[in-house]
Amino acid sequence: QVQLVESGGGSVYSGGSLKISCQASRYTTCMGWFRQAPGKEREALVGHYSVDSTVTYYDESAKGRFTVSRDTSKTLSLQMNSLKPEDTAIYYCAAGPNITHCRWNYWGQGTQVTVSS
Repeated sequence: QVQLVESGGGSVYSGGSLKISCQASRYTTCMGWFRQAPGKEREALVGHYSVDSTVTYYDESAKGRFTVSRDTSKTLSLQMNSLKPEDTAIYYCAAGPNITHCRWNYWGQGTQVTVSS
């Protein structure tokens, strides 16, 4: 089992920045960020594969504004810039092994990010 704890969520105005972090209880090859906006399904944002530091952006709207970094073997952060009201969501950290692709077996409880116009 892997426990994931997110931190750093909060409220900002449109155009602002926020950094959220995820602490894992042990190392996994894949860590990533997902989000779920009110009334919508959870969507994938970005994944990080530690073996070769490959970063995969699953959401085109995040590319260029959001930057993921694997700060340590067990921590993943997401720097979010130029935030928009539509970025308002609960942001979840996920982790797991790589078996042909990243398997998101473990999930954190989420951290709320609210962007006001």
